[in-house]
Amino acid sequence: MTQASSAVDRALATELAQRSINTIRFLAVDAVQQANSGHPGMPMGMAAPAYVLWHHFLKHNPKDPAWPDRDRFVLSAGHGSMLLYALLHLTGYDLPMEELKRFRQWGSRTPGHPENFLTPGVETTTGPLGQGFANGVGMAIAERFLAARFNRPDFPVVDHYTYGIVSDGDLMEGISHEAASLAGHLGLGKLIYLYDDNEISIDGSTDLAFTEDVGRRFEAYGWQVLDVPDGNDLEAVARALETARSDASRPSLIITHTHIGYGSPNKQDTAEAHGAPLGEEEVRLTKRALGWPEEPAFFVPGEVYEHLGEAVERGRAAQEAWQALLERYAGAYPDEAAAFRAWLDGRLPEDWDADLPVFEPGTSVATRKASGAVLAALGAKLPNLIGGSADLTPSNNTFIKGRTDFQKDQPSGSYLRFGVREHAMAAICNGIALHGGLRPYCGTFLVFSDYMRPALRLSALMHLPVVYVFTHDSIGLGEDGPTHQPVEHAMSLRLIPNLTFIRPADAAETAEAWRVALLRRDGPTALALTRQGVPVLDRTTLAPAEGLRRGAYILSDDDEPELILMATGSEVALIVAASERLRRLGHRVRVVSMPSWELFEREPEDYRRAILPPEVTARVAVEAGRTLGWERYVGPRGHVIGLDRFGASAPGKVVFEKLGFTVDRVVEAARALL
Repeated sequence: MTQASSAVDRALATELAQRSINTIRFLAVDAVQQANSGHPGMPMGMAAPAYVLWHHFLKHNPKDPAWPDRDRFVLSAGHGSMLLYALLHLTGYDLPMEELKRFRQWGSRTPGHPENFLTPGVETTTGPLGQGFANGVGMAIAERFLAARFNRPDFPVVDHYTYGIVSDGDLMEGISHEAASLAGHLGLGKLIYLYDDNEISIDGSTDLAFTEDVGRRFEAYGWQVLDVPDGNDLEAVARALETARSDASRPSLIITHTHIGYGSPNKQDTAEAHGAPLGEEEVRLTKRALGWPEEPAFFVPGEVYEHLGEAVERGRAAQEAWQALLERYAGAYPDEAAAFRAWLDGRLPEDWDADLPVFEPGTSVATRKASGAVLAALGAKLPNLIGGSADLTPSNNTFIKGRTDFQKDQPSGSYLRFGVREHAMAAICNGIALHGGLRPYCGTFLVFSDYMRPALRLSALMHLPVVYVFTHDSIGLGEDGPTHQPVEHAMSLRLIPNLTFIRPADAAETAEAWRVALLRRDGPTALALTRQGVPVLDRTTLAPAEGLRRGAYILSDDDEPELILMATGSEVALIVAASERLRRLGHRVRVVSMPSWELFEREPEDYRRAILPPEVTARVAVEAGRTLGWERYVGPRGHVIGLDRFGASAPGKVVFEKLGFTVDRVVEAARALL
């Protein structure tokens, strides 16, 4: 045993340590009881391991929750949110007691599950189980990549751990399997999770559905697995954390055997302690059992505030030491220091988009290939652009030429081979974005966005600037058939608040879509790109592609148009061709490219009315997907040519023709309206 670990053991053996742990427990119990809603059992069982981690290991500064070199703490078991709120309050974060008393109430900073944009010190928004687990993997990847990029001998400017508390439920969810497998493969040695193994779920004993040997599973993934038979054995928890920190080549899972609802005479080790208040009588009995004052509620001994409040001075000193190190680093490596600060600030270089490719009008280019060309140009200017694909790199065109893979023995590589793990991929990218300093992107087929939806939704909720590259965006992908042809997916993704969905019409719009995505700082952007070639529109006769930035714009127009044709993606070329025929037939036509509803809706009303004048009621919208939703733009007299059925297996051109995406059909629909 080292001298340091002996000192930790002595500190843990004090009565003050136990008093601090019980304070954490009963702040959670009282908050849940007052709200008459919540999960008291997990905080009661995990208070002791959490105390050891936060007071003796976690490097953080409560007065600057955004300090870049802090350790990250992820409460993946987000239902135990009061454990985290109690720790934040007691260690000196800006989370006053009034907020704990307003747990789960309107307008409070203590919602039912942690929200990173709402509560100081909360690193990520968790709730759906397994998401936090995967977020932590992304944070650990970001730390390792940044360390490889910027650290120099004697200058460890990036040097921190990612810790987390995960539950039985987290480890049941499939996303945790995906993320754990990749973390083990990558050897993320600074990733350490405490597993709250309390053997209880909402339905009852985990034996009802979860009897695997979790330790052996994680060993097979390549993790270091440590076992703490009693989660209330503070010295054992501390020794396990020290052992975990000493292994730089493997992530660590510390199995802490705990008792849900610890101390409750009637509800300990039962499902009743999971998702409901203990009840006033049981709260009194539990406080008596653990020697805690029954009144007042929310009692915190002064010495506990002083004890756990030591985090403020420790954090200040640690951050000041890091700032001094960073200043010395800037003197020795000024270029690296300037880049490091720019990355952390999220600043784009002045000429970041100066060399984007220009595509020849009249040629046919799949927008996925155009995206790859744009990404290559961006990669040369943005070394902090990091991402990959879910085993579809050649199809998604997400690899940046000249880059190397991020691997266990190659942490300076910036291309991530996620494997066939779409769900984890999206949540890991969330973690990379949450960490800061990097701009993540990831790719797969649009149809597989279904596997990613929970993480996509959390990207939007957390306002994370992740870029999703979704290729094979319609029935135009052809022979793979209806299992791979997205029909409902565009409309489905448009339902997610704060997700910007862009389906560019051609290669030029694709370049603009990337501009929009990388300029956005307040949420994710999804690009829907074609497998098949689409015509590069002739911008000498049509409006420039910069119009994409406004979501919808006029491609071509006649004086006093009597008809509006609108479309997205590959169908824009179709309505351009249809407009030419209609003009030959004597009709006055406006053609609108509408790549992003979300961007269009952010525009002022006068712009939207100028693009779609209310007096022009003859409108046809064309999109190779569900028609539901287009009624808001075509109005009661308009017509939508879409697809309210699944596709078919055949060459893409044949599928389009057989399912009615033809010039003849557009012209017929338009003339019927007129």
